[in-house]
This record gives sequence, structure tokens and C-alpha cells, in this order.
Amino acid sequence: CKTHLGTRNVDYRMKRYVFRRTVDGIHIIHLGKTWEKLMVAARMIVAIENPTDIIVASQRPYGSRAVLKFSQYTGANPLAGRWTPGTLTNQITQKYLEPRLLIVTDPRTDNQALKEASYASIPVIALCDTDSPLENVDVAIPANNKGKESIALLYWLLAREVQYLRGTLPRSQAWDVMVDSFFWRDPEELMAQEEMDQGYGDNWGAQQQPQQSWEGGAGGDNWADTTAAAGAGD
Repeated sequence: CKTHLGTRNVDYRMKRYVFRRTVDGIHIIHLGKTWEKLMVAARMIVAIENPTDIIVASQRPYGSRAVLKFSQYTGANPLAGRWTPGTLTNQITQKYLEPRLLIVTDPRTDNQALKEASYASIPVIALCDTDSPLENVDVAIPANNKGKESIALLYWLLAREVQYLRGTLPRSQAWDVMVDSFFWRDPEELMAQEEMDQGYGDNWGAQQQPQQSWEGGAGGDNWADTTAAAGAGD
């Protein structure tokens, strides 16, 4: 899912997670360290008794579906879409929350959430690309946070590990939820798919026209008889 592909730029604090650099100048992320950080993050999530005290935020559209699915399987509180300023600091608002853990998809786009978490002393887990700033991030999971497949895969792995650690899913058993359900789907793409399905259904249901047989005598007359009759007339 291109999880290992970073960017051309690299933050000096993310250099420890970079494996090497390609000829094109793209930095490759060390997937072994990505896995280690996923395990650390899963243990942090399991350590919190009440799952609703965990906020999973994503202002990036590609991560919105993955965040909602992750929250469905782990019991966390999803905040997909725009982050309302003051969610963690302004106690007057109706949407004021006091979580014990914050998970963000991108430290750069979710900058407002990170800043508020630092004011409220809330630990933060973040999916960080090679060029992501690490201010106010406690656990950085090094991975490609630009692609929809990569984000979906990371949240799927995290949700599976959390269920393993909680004991709701035995490790001897494979998780029957497919990673495809975490993928972000473009609304226009979905509409096009539905139209195609309907079109195929109409064509399939339509009654096929019976084919005419070429073997039957279409003219009904024999060529030899016709020429003989023409000669007799002369």
C-alpha cells in the first residue's frame, strides 16, 4: 500500500526512521520501526480503561473513513473532518471534551488539535511522514500519511492489534474484517460504480433477440430452376 514511501524532504527528527533514499530522491521509511511504533501505540490505547476517552482525529479527507472504522472496532471517539477550535480548551462550548489520548492522522493538517492537546497535557499518537513536524507528538508512527491505502492499512493494523491485546480476538484467529473497508471512497467514483452496476443489470435483464438461422433458404427458390424457367420462356 506504499506505506514505506516518504517524501523528498525529511525533517531532522524523522531521520532516524529513514531507511535509505532512492535515485529519485524519495526517502524510504524503515517498516520495522513502523511496526514497533504501531505496537507501542496499541499498548497505549489498551492501557486506557474507557475507550471513549480516546479521540481519533483526521482533517485529511483520505483518513476520515479509516478513522470512523477504527472507532467502530475499538470504541474510540472519532472526529473526522474539520476540527472545531477550542474542543480541548474552551470549556464553555457544548463540544468540549477531556480525552486521555489523542490520535491524529497528520501532524501538519491536524496542527490545531496538537496545539490544544499540548495546552491540556494530553498524550498524542501521530502518523508521521518524513517531512512531518514532531512538535507536541509523543509517539510518532513513521509511515506514508498521504495515500488513502497507506492510512487505511495503518488504522486497520492498529485496530487489529488493539483487539488482540484486549482479548476480544484470539491471536490464533485471523481478523475477518478486510482492509478494503477502511479505504476512503470518492463519492463520484461510488456514483459511477452504481451507474455501471445498474447499466449491467438492465442489459442482463433485457430479453435477447432470437438470432436468425443462415442455414434456412431465405430466397426459397433454387438457382438452377430459375435459369431453366427463363430459358423455356425465351
